Amino acid sequence: MCVLHLPNAEDFTLELPDTDMVAGRWLRPAEFALARKLKWMHSFATGVAQMMYPELQRSGIELTNAGSVHCVPIAEHVLGGLIALSRRFPDCFRYQQQGRWIQQELWNAPVKPTELRGKVLVFIGFGSIGRAVAKLVRPMEMHIWAVTRSGRADSELSEKCLPVTKLHEALPLADYVVVAAPDVPETRGMIGAPQFAIMKRTAYFLNVARGVIVDEGALIEALERRTIAGAMLDVMLNEPLPKESRLWKLDNLFITPHVSALSEHIWERQEELLMENLDRWFSGKELLNRVDLSRGY
Repeated sequence: MCVLHLPNAEDFTLELPDTDMVAGRWLRPAEFALARKLKWMHSFATGVAQMMYPELQRSGIELTNAGSVHCVPIAEHVLGGLIALSRRFPDCFRYQQQGRWIQQELWNAPVKPTELRGKVLVFIGFGSIGRAVAKLVRPMEMHIWAVTRSGRADSELSEKCLPVTKLHEALPLADYVVVAAPDVPETRGMIGAPQFAIMKRTAYFLNVARGVIVDEGALIEALERRTIAGAMLDVMLNEPLPKESRLWKLDNLFITPHVSALSEHIWERQEELLMENLDRWFSGKELLNRVDLSRGY
């Protein structure tokens, strides 16, 4: 077996015709056409939307991703967001910077600091990330609902599951909505003005998936008009977020700069997953984190 580390793009292209497996970098269509012996490609990212071009989807090669690698930090990030929003931590910090004691203002606000216990948490998408969050949240006695493509989910982690065609039935009852769906054609722009309009005015919206899933203009309008109480975004339509974006000016939006997957343990887990899958590959066993090329996730 010959293993090559090829940080140089030119060297990478030259080696592709004799390559059986690529790890780390995804191939563009022109590069994929050169990789005539390719049997397996492993992505160090979770999302693989950029690889869902027809030539690859028709190829039948094995494609794996790093979904399980990022579960722990993203789940903790979402839990932190739920607590921060419910307890109004961003407001407290903002007024701390101004040297203002706002105890009475918070109590008099239309949306007061509240508890997570007993609230309805709706997940849009309930894959490895959604399930990891649900495991953390379960001891907090929230009511966990899942909205999935198939209408099926782990019944031990979710009290209720609806197909995506019935999302409109879940949103009016949600206190918190977490988007953890994959970036595929069916999910792009699926959350917009009609969805925000039927949510509670006290509801919070969190997105740790992809910015393209949400109509950003509709979200801005919903936050400015207080149609919903607030939001936390770790992903945006355009990244880095431009300085002129209206998102920066919203006092009921908590922005984190696409850091939910970051952790000092990421590369340890990346290595463990890759080595495990290499062992499985040479042993003829099924690979972990296989991507369904027909679905795109």
